[in-house]
Amino acid sequence: MTGEQRREQLIEVGRKLFAEKGFEGTTVEEIAHKADVSKPVVYEHFGGKEGLYAVVVDREIRMLLDGITTALTAEATARGLVERAALALLDYIEGSTDGFRILVRDSPPGQATGSFASLISDIATQVEHILADEFKRKKLDPKAAPIYAQMLVGMVALTGQWWLDSRKFKKADVAAHLVNLSWNGLAGLEAKPRLRLDP
Repeated sequence: MTGEQRREQLIEVGRKLFAEKGFEGTTVEEIAHKADVSKPVVYEHFGGKEGLYAVVVDREIRMLLDGITTALTAEATARGLVERAALALLDYIEGSTDGFRILVRDSPPGQATGSFASLISDIATQVEHILADEFKRKKLDPKAAPIYAQMLVGMVALTGQWWLDSRKFKKADVAAHLVNLSWNGLAGLEAKPRLRLDP
């Protein structure tokens, strides 16, 4: 095996173990054993478990963000973009189940990037611009777009986490229901929402 082939093998072994056991539950010994190499080989390529984990997380984040960015930059109506983004996330979950399991777990201590929350925040920032344009078109305050972007992306992400284990519904049906709730809810937005708790 070449050095590059060995590195890729270790990444794939690490990815599978991190998905099954999480960062804390995975050891360098297990990674080396599954890859049929000695521990020093893992350290030589990645400097340790943290380095391997960072590479795995970076690849998964890039794959997911690429899919969602492509969906959000396509020529489509605002509703079409919401549909495409929901399907892009569900496509990623379906095609990269281990990767999604890794992303939704907490990052190891001291790691500032790569957490699912920071990923969702990055996606929400992209969605914010689309919503701001739609808000302007509907004569709503575009300054509220960040709030709605967080809600919309959070709703899709949490539903994706549920669907990861449930799989009782087809992907297209889950996406259709997500869009139904988010779009039909968005279609009836009030210009100045308020709570109606007071008489």
